Amino acid sequence: MEDVASATAIGLDFGTTNSVLARTDADGGATLVEFDGPEERGQVFRSALCFWHDDDIRGGMAVEAGPWAIAEYLDYPQDTRFIQSFKSVAASPVFEHASVFEKRYRFEDLGRLFLDKLSAHAGDGLKAQPQRVIVGRPVEYAGARPDAALARQRYDAMFAAFGAEIHYVYEPLGAAFSYATRLEEPATILVADFGGGTSDFSVVRVAEPGAVKRCVPLGHAGIGIAGDRFDQRIVDRLVLPMLGKGGSYRSFDKILDIPGGYFADFADWSRLALMRNRRTLEELHRLQRSATDPVAIGRMIALIENELGFPLYDAVGRLKRALSSGEQAHFHFSGAGLEIEADVARTEFESWIADDLRRIDATVDRALSVAGLGPDGIDRVFLTGGSSLIPAVRALFSRRFGDTAISSGGELTSIAHGLALIGQQDDIAAWSA
Repeated sequence: MEDVASATAIGLDFGTTNSVLARTDADGGATLVEFDGPEERGQVFRSALCFWHDDDIRGGMAVEAGPWAIAEYLDYPQDTRFIQSFKSVAASPVFEHASVFEKRYRFEDLGRLFLDKLSAHAGDGLKAQPQRVIVGRPVEYAGARPDAALARQRYDAMFAAFGAEIHYVYEPLGAAFSYATRLEEPATILVADFGGGTSDFSVVRVAEPGAVKRCVPLGHAGIGIAGDRFDQRIVDRLVLPMLGKGGSYRSFDKILDIPGGYFADFADWSRLALMRNRRTLEELHRLQRSATDPVAIGRMIALIENELGFPLYDAVGRLKRALSSGEQAHFHFSGAGLEIEADVARTEFESWIADDLRRIDATVDRALSVAGLGPDGIDRVFLTGGSSLIPAVRALFSRRFGDTAISSGGELTSIAHGLALIGQQDDIAAWSA
């Protein structure tokens, strides 16, 4: 791996959608690392990879990450392979490798490539070898049957490239440590971290400033439902009906429902990125020949073959952001001969994610139960992560704890900032997961 931190410790929030780095300061604080993007500097590095053939590179395969991956894809969409949200498969025993052109990459291979590019683009922000790297991890991993031990094994292989002590800390604990720097008096806080793949909760007792042990974790809970799941609900309602969902196909003298697996994969950003492989496309072409609506299946094939996952992701993201600030928004997607226009009311979107919100609400109950507290035992609630900006998500906490108890800010950066601060503690084991 190339140059790494110029500080004693770095905090790394390796996220499903975005990743953020922070490094410790000589005065005991932490500073977010900035990246010189292709268009502008920023503290947020998209968790994405883009591959393309290049005969001038050893092995014949070039790769970029973050905003550079997006820029490369946008310049040459059909000649590249774009992978995003790959953190979602970290704990999946079903995932073995991603097929990219003629090569196969395990999770840890993708991770090492990503870290190498992230480090390179950090420039002066990462120089000398750090003593410690504090990596955020979800309380519960994403996926149907997540294997935490497998995820740890893959993470160990991925982060070994730093050549330093690696410590894993629950992501909401990182946010708690960051939020504690704002508090002037003791408080029991609930941190709710809404990322792309998971929603995680930690209850932490914060002592007065200057205390020997400022933060004491009391309980945690998490669930593999967050921003990407909300995206799936939008794709399911607005896009998949145009691609054959709910349709049928002929098998000899029978009419059968089209298997739902293709649509589940298409609506999942981490799996959609991997559908452009020979086996899947051959299966879809066979399905198209027997489908009662072959045109719809043809649209799915065209979207996959033309590598249009990122523009679809972008359109869905724009709709979510617009519905976070307005009561109604317009959805528009165009590509591979498919044109989708729809007006969506915020109440409509909230009905699509209602079951997800109920499960998230139950997970908050679980976190409080583990901590041995009821809602009246929480003084403050800190909301972080991109999906915390969705009004229906915030409303879950307003109803329970009241508006005055809720704080937010640094939605994409608070975890990395807090992880770097934890890296300065004498006893990191008290925070490690």
